[in-house]
Amino acid sequence: MGERKATITRNTKETEITCTLNIDGTGELSIDTGIEFFDHMLSGFARHGLFDLDIKCKGDTGVDSHHSIEDCGIVIGEAIKQALGDKKGIKRYGSIMLPMDDALIACAVDMSGRPYFNFDLKFTAPMLGQMQTEMVRDFFYSISYAASMNLHLKEMDGINDHHIAEAAFKAFGKALDSATQIEERLGDTAWTTKGTL
Repeated sequence: MGERKATITRNTKETEITCTLNIDGTGELSIDTGIEFFDHMLSGFARHGLFDLDIKCKGDTGVDSHHSIEDCGIVIGEAIKQALGDKKGIKRYGSIMLPMDDALIACAVDMSGRPYFNFDLKFTAPMLGQMQTEMVRDFFYSISYAASMNLHLKEMDGINDHHIAEAAFKAFGKALDSATQIEERLGDTAWTTKGTL
C-alpha cells in the first residue's frame, strides 16, 4: 500500500485554501481558517480520526463564515477522495455513537463513491464564536459530496450547541477512520460486488 496522502489547492475570488491530508497519520495538526471555532472543530475531527491535517484558508470572513467553511469542506473532501485513490482494500463502512457530556451523536459513513447526505442535528443558537451554526450542516454536506461518500449524522441527544457540534466533528473523524482502515483479507480488491467503488 502506498502513501495515502493528498494536497489540494483551491483559489477563488472568495477563498484561497491549501490542504494536505494524510489518512494514515497520527493526528498532527496545523489549522488556520481564520475562524477560531471552526479551527477547534477541525482539530477534533483530525485528532480523533488520527489524520494529519494541514489546512490554511484565507477567506472573506468580513462577509461571514459561509464561503470559508463551505470551501474547506470541498477541499477536505477532495483530499479524502484523492488520498484513497481506487479504495482497494479499505473497510468502506464506519460508524460510531459518540457521547460528549449532554450530547450523543450517531455517525455512519460509506465510502461508496455515491454521494448522499443525511443530517439531523438541532441547534438553538445562531452562532458559535464567529461561526454560524447553520454552517455545520453546510460543511458536512460539502465534504460528503466532494469525497463521494454516504454520510449520516444524527443527534440522539443534546442540550449544549458547542457539545453537539464538537461531538459531530469527532464522530465523523472516528467513523471515517474506521471506513478507511485496510482489511487485509480483501487483498488488492475493493469491498463491493461491482468490482470497483
